[in-house]
Amino acid sequence: MTSKPHGVCGSKGGLLGLHLREGQCRDFTGADVLLKDLPPAATVMGDQGCESDTIRKMLVQQVITPYILPRRCRKKPVHYSKRL
Repeated sequence: MTSKPHGVCGSKGGLLGLHLREGQCRDFTGADVLLKDLPPAATVMGDQGCESDTIRKMLVQQVITPYILPRRCRKKPVHYSKRL
C-alpha cells in the first residue's frame, strides 16, 4: 500500500493545502479537491500529471489562468507558456 500527497503552494513557496490519496489514483483526482478552495490567484502552474479539461475548466471558472503542460496524447491543443 502506498499513498500520494497532493499539495498547493503559494507564490512564496508556503504550503496552502495538503490532500492525501491512495497511491494508485491518478494525479488529477487529488488535485481537483484542492483546487476547489484556492485563495485568490492570477495563475496556477502544474505538470502533466494534473492536466485535464476538468481542472482547466475549474480554474477558468475561478478566473485563474492555468499554466499546465499538456500531455503529448492531447487531441485538442491548448495554449501554454514554454518559458515557464
